[in-house]
Amino acid sequence: MEIIHLAGEWKLVRLADGTVRPMQVPGDIYSALIQAGELPDPYFGENELKAQWPGREDWRIEHRFWVPDQFLKLGTMRLLAEVVDTIGEVYLNGILVGKSNNMFRRFEADPKPYLHSGENTIAVIIRSPEQAAIREAGRLPYPIPASPYPVSSPHRNLVRKAQCMSGWDWGPCLMTGGIYDDIRLIATDGPLIRSVQTRTEPLGSFDGASSRGPDFSVEVSAEIEVPAPMEVKISCFLDGKRADAGRFCQAGTTTIRIDMEAKEPKLWWPHGHGEPALHDLHVAAERVTSTYIHRTDPQTGHASATCLHPHIVHKKIGFRELKVVTEEDSVGRSFKFVVNGKDIFAKGANWIPADALPSRWTRARIAGLLDSTVEANMNCLRVWGGGRYESDDFYELCDERGIMLWQDCMFSCALYPSSTEFLLNVEAEITYQVKRLSDHPCIALWCGNNEALGAITWYDESKKNPARYIIDYDRLTEGVLGRVIRSLDPDRCFWPSSPSAGPNDFSDNWHSDERGDMHFWSVWHEGKPFSEYLTVQPRFCSEFGFQSLPSMRTIASFAPQSEWNISSPVLEAHQKHPRGNSLILETMLRYFRMPKGFRELAYLSQVQQAMAIRTAVEFWRSTMPRCMGTLFWQLNDVWPVVSWSSLNHDGSWKILQYEAKRFYDPVLLALFIKNGTVQAHLVSEASGEHRAKVTLRLLDFHGEPFTIPAGVGGEKGVVEEGAQASRSSAVERSLIISENSVQHVWAMPLDVLPCKTEEVFLEATLEVPDLDFKTASVLFLTEPKRCALEDPGLEVALESNDEGALEAKICATAAPAFYVSPELEDAAGQFEDAGFYCAKGDHRTIRFIPAARQPSEIRAQPSTKTQTHSGLRVYHLQNSFEH
Repeated sequence: MEIIHLAGEWKLVRLADGTVRPMQVPGDIYSALIQAGELPDPYFGENELKAQWPGREDWRIEHRFWVPDQFLKLGTMRLLAEVVDTIGEVYLNGILVGKSNNMFRRFEADPKPYLHSGENTIAVIIRSPEQAAIREAGRLPYPIPASPYPVSSPHRNLVRKAQCMSGWDWGPCLMTGGIYDDIRLIATDGPLIRSVQTRTEPLGSFDGASSRGPDFSVEVSAEIEVPAPMEVKISCFLDGKRADAGRFCQAGTTTIRIDMEAKEPKLWWPHGHGEPALHDLHVAAERVTSTYIHRTDPQTGHASATCLHPHIVHKKIGFRELKVVTEEDSVGRSFKFVVNGKDIFAKGANWIPADALPSRWTRARIAGLLDSTVEANMNCLRVWGGGRYESDDFYELCDERGIMLWQDCMFSCALYPSSTEFLLNVEAEITYQVKRLSDHPCIALWCGNNEALGAITWYDESKKNPARYIIDYDRLTEGVLGRVIRSLDPDRCFWPSSPSAGPNDFSDNWHSDERGDMHFWSVWHEGKPFSEYLTVQPRFCSEFGFQSLPSMRTIASFAPQSEWNISSPVLEAHQKHPRGNSLILETMLRYFRMPKGFRELAYLSQVQQAMAIRTAVEFWRSTMPRCMGTLFWQLNDVWPVVSWSSLNHDGSWKILQYEAKRFYDPVLLALFIKNGTVQAHLVSEASGEHRAKVTLRLLDFHGEPFTIPAGVGGEKGVVEEGAQASRSSAVERSLIISENSVQHVWAMPLDVLPCKTEEVFLEATLEVPDLDFKTASVLFLTEPKRCALEDPGLEVALESNDEGALEAKICATAAPAFYVSPELEDAAGQFEDAGFYCAKGDHRTIRFIPAARQPSEIRAQPSTKTQTHSGLRVYHLQNSFEH
């Protein structure tokens, strides 16, 4: 096979005036205009409003390339562009070769009639997606509504383009276009492998713990195209072991099946449960009669002959059995992932595109975000339906890291047409995507959409005629998506919508916690207290969240210091939820005292976000096995913004991400107050049995022990029968933990406290010696604003260790410190821990992890008690407000 790669520097032409500037391909129009200095950075200030015009115009992206004589002599030829975004035409040497109308389908055309030896031109016209959507709306027989956002492009649901590019309640409206991923010409006189799909099936049972499984049968299906009758040999290699599928001679496209067997292969496991082992699969198709192409080097004039190599497709596959189990039980119907015979609690978050500008969708950027996922003890992400089917890089990286994926189809928060033209377009889209992605072991299930079922109840049009829109929904979801996915990927679950009670159930699952997956938004959207999370016990919560401001370094990237105010025009432009800042402040005043400055407000917003999500996850994990998954909204941001994310736009961690690392620990001491009673539950996912020790203390805010009332500790906060009631400054419990277990540890009614709830807090330590695990956590017994927090007398030093790495050394000399968070505002990177509890007398050494290399201007300094030092700020609750 011969390949002519077309990536590189192209030209971008504005059709309205013919002006030309360079553009990198792969790349997008907005990035090219920014690079050329013709468009201000849309992420800075209020520049988003100045960046709407490119999405309302037509553009041409053009390139010149060389085609040698020998290339044209080959029989089969294809022009392949992985992503053309979105409405466009492709021209070779001025002649139209094909059109694009779907960002989620690979563009493919036969270029042979249009190419000639020597220099050739390719041009891709990108039409305005906004104008295309408006034209489609004018053709509709009845309205098909979609949710609008503060800055948005209309009728986004009528064009097969990433829905969030038209604006969202966390993202800008940047309706860019371009050519993403790879674009190339291929030619061969031999066979062309169009797709390879595998099916693996265990031939025995799993023991639930072994790194190796039973034998697996492997069925490889290869779709082969040949230009003319010829003898073609098909071979398959699995970890070097060869299997031949024989030979065939017919022209056209043929699907060849190869059956193999893998003997006790190493298994693919989700992160935290074992190694995500991958195995090499090669499928080769070659013409039996050798074919040579003859070349003449234009520089030297030397002639050469090269044998055409077979077309080889390489994949990495995983051996695992992953089932989505939904069974009737005493509550309703379960929802859980079972991998290799083992129940897996899905711990994770929701994934949105890595950036609003596609030119920044790099492998390195995606890898960094996924590294943060596993570092925070997550094993699952939901690829949200308002973004895109991600790149091959993304799925390969998830395979390697053991990250299970809930894969939405790309429909979100809108109703969609059911015209024949639209459904045929979607059928081609999902057929291509399933064939592309189905061999990735990371994909746990396919889901039809995000909130499209619930959206039927949102709009006046669908409220007046729900039957019409339910029929449209069903034609798309079951008639196309479900049908195609079940046909092409029959071993993987298709879930109709998120949230959903299940197949053929059109009921509301936003507030039902008895079956299916749930989106629980009462705390954020309805402004209810964090304790509202304790009123539901979802089977699987695939969305819940709370907003915070980004970290100060991120805020400084888009707002000048004069705009550092939550109600300034720039901060409001970077808050896309209509009530977002109000909800943040209302909640802050419910739980905290008024912050003394903007930096402290940003910090407290992250503290309350972490408190909210911790409350939900710790309680829901304590209800296992009723609840078997929590995916909070959201992991990442597409631009610097006030949002629900746990990571800043640059990938650095907010306090929530640090807290997630703790509440997603394999062993968790869950603390919460329900119905006026403090409760402690020990949750374990650790394999095997281990001895654990729990120590609980009531402390005042000087850090001094407070006597625990006599006679408490049982499941309802009363002493168990036969137990001796005694007063003590600490409660110790020794327990044996086992895999997927939850144990009640201790309970105490608040009304038995001989003091006020604002005078003490609960400190809990958990030790599992043979896992080398120790952690400490705290629980306030009332709102922190009511508590008499004392000055912890933090001593802080920024020093270099023996390896030259920066470390913050922190000691609470006078009293406990809560949600301690060091930040270096003048350096890209993050500390390895933040939002932590520092007991009185504790010494903590926190290493700084630079984003790249350590900036030369940062220097270690002598110890100091000053909170701000050489760019270092250390926040904690007590110093966040005036006294």
